[in-house]
Amino acid sequence: MNLVDEFKWRDMLYEATPDLRAVLAKEKVTAYIGFDPSAPSLHVGSLLPIMGLARLQRFGHTPIAIAGGGTGLIGDPSGKTKERQLLSNEQVEENLVGIKEQLSHFLDFNAKENPASIVNNADWLGPITMMEFLRDVGKHFTVNSLLGKEAISRRLESDEGISFTEFSYPLLQAYDYLVLHDRFGCSLQLGGSDQWGNILAGIDLIRRLRGARAHGLVFPLVTTSAGVKFGKTEAGTVWLDAKLTSPYRFYQFWLNTDDRDVVTYLKFFTWLSKEEVDELAQSVKSAPEKREAQRRLAREVTAMLHGETELEKSERASEVLFGKEISGLSVSEILEIFADVPSTELDKSKLSSDGFTLGDALVLSGLAPSKGEAKRLVQGGGVAMNNVRADDARKSISSSDFIDGEVLVLRKGAKHYHLIRITRD
Repeated sequence: MNLVDEFKWRDMLYEATPDLRAVLAKEKVTAYIGFDPSAPSLHVGSLLPIMGLARLQRFGHTPIAIAGGGTGLIGDPSGKTKERQLLSNEQVEENLVGIKEQLSHFLDFNAKENPASIVNNADWLGPITMMEFLRDVGKHFTVNSLLGKEAISRRLESDEGISFTEFSYPLLQAYDYLVLHDRFGCSLQLGGSDQWGNILAGIDLIRRLRGARAHGLVFPLVTTSAGVKFGKTEAGTVWLDAKLTSPYRFYQFWLNTDDRDVVTYLKFFTWLSKEEVDELAQSVKSAPEKREAQRRLAREVTAMLHGETELEKSERASEVLFGKEISGLSVSEILEIFADVPSTELDKSKLSSDGFTLGDALVLSGLAPSKGEAKRLVQGGGVAMNNVRADDARKSISSSDFIDGEVLVLRKGAKHYHLIRITRD
């Protein structure tokens, strides 16, 4: 199986230049993908192209990641309905630091035969003068061909229109391909399907100026069966940076994958074999309630990005939601796990005597309408405090019952949680 076969069975191949399969079957190539540095972190929407580069490297080819420090100052109009805000050089440089670190989790920069590398296109786009660019690159593009590009034509039809800045973006990306061809022998560009037109522009520029053949391959744009943009949740974008999206939230994102999407995502975002994916696909059909495929997906992707230690913590935190033991978790971890759970504040002075009971807490939280109902719930075994079943509604609650003296977790039944948080003077 060569790289094209690998992409095909994983449904990652959207379109490719005609002779690429034959080329990859007989020679090792150098290939690149560009990454947008408009934010301090990549997000899960970038994972498919990242995995594309990683798979390419495992098949013996050489990957280059372009951190678009130059083109990031301009902005790609592809997939955008309006002009993006321009970033300063300082902002772009700061964002590049995080992006380089994230890519290192997927690409091997120390491989002996085909090490990955990261380059910044600001290194060659910055020094070139406008006159040189217009003379050496611009003259090879007709306005007619640029107007025919979907990203540009769509923007021209909108009220927003398109500035000359973004109109020139395809030329910059084509020039990137030319420079990488000259400096590194790069002959393949990968990207999302919305980049197909820009990739063909680069291929044509290399043919015109160097008389050489270059290639392109694009992946499908990832969507969800529910019609929601991949990587977007009610809480916002799912980032690869642990400071922006915690490993636990990252794990939960994959764990919550729809049954209709999970097999596709296993193909896209894990290293599992076809046999392993087929087995998990069968489990979705025969026992969807077990969510074996989702758990395996969450495990594989979280471990790949954040490591085994963070995976174990994320799994344990996930189990807490299903009643597993809470002891040993910090307040910050508790608040992360129960971020979407309602909470009530309690003045610390209320705990100064033995007068505040579990029944009072249940009424205060709204889990019980009255102390009588609270007593019945507890006697029926339907109440837990810090995920330990309670047996006496009259039990006095003190600050020592609160995790780190700050948070008490109440649960009614299997799923109804409520936090009580101590307010301090």
